[in-house]
Amino acid sequence: MEKEKEVERLIERLRVKGDMKWFDRAIIAEALGNLGKPAVERLIRALKDEHRFIRWGAAHALGKIGGSRAVEPLIQALRDEEREVRESVIIALGELHDARAVEPLIQALKDEHRFVRSGAALALLELRDARAIEPLIRALKDEDVDVRKDAALALGKIGDVKAVEPLIQALKDKNYFVRECAASALGDIGDARAVKPLIQVLEDKGRRFFRSTEDDSWRERAQEAAKEALEKIKYASKS
Repeated sequence: MEKEKEVERLIERLRVKGDMKWFDRAIIAEALGNLGKPAVERLIRALKDEHRFIRWGAAHALGKIGGSRAVEPLIQALRDEEREVRESVIIALGELHDARAVEPLIQALKDEHRFVRSGAALALLELRDARAIEPLIRALKDEDVDVRKDAALALGKIGDVKAVEPLIQALKDKNYFVRECAASALGDIGDARAVKPLIQVLEDKGRRFFRSTEDDSWRERAQEAAKEALEKIKYASKS
């Protein structure tokens, strides 16, 4: 009974309007997650609350404690009209590692908001399901940098060789961070086809892979990732 009362108290704190900072709301959401299983049913109902911060906090907490019971309600909550809520739901689904979430998360890669799309890529990284390979390959060409880099990371962790050629192409992305993540992903996959393109990244002085306007430190990060990837591929070929 005491935990049920604490759930209600924390939910009402999230309902407060005004200047409460996101950090403070995150602390409350974390506290909800710390209440454990007795809070799950109440938090599932809270996914339909009229107040967006309550829906956001409920999703955050369910990612910590919801288990399989929370998966379907969270999938339904992917339709929420508020971007912040959809983001929280996507993170929660990634944390729960349930295969039922794969197809809904693939659909979320097409969300109108870039933060939701990048969150979906990271959630699919957690699930590591082969069904996500082709959608993530398409996401390598998303207009947003974070979506492209997170798609690259996810493809690396899934580890399917279908992603090798698209990731090699991503080594030429206009953004250094995407190139760095593509190189890292190629190292995770360990396919020898990536060796020559990764060496080219190491040897390039700015004419082919890097824009002259970029800071040298960013170029060095991508090249360091390429070096590490080559070491991984070399090790994989010996094992």
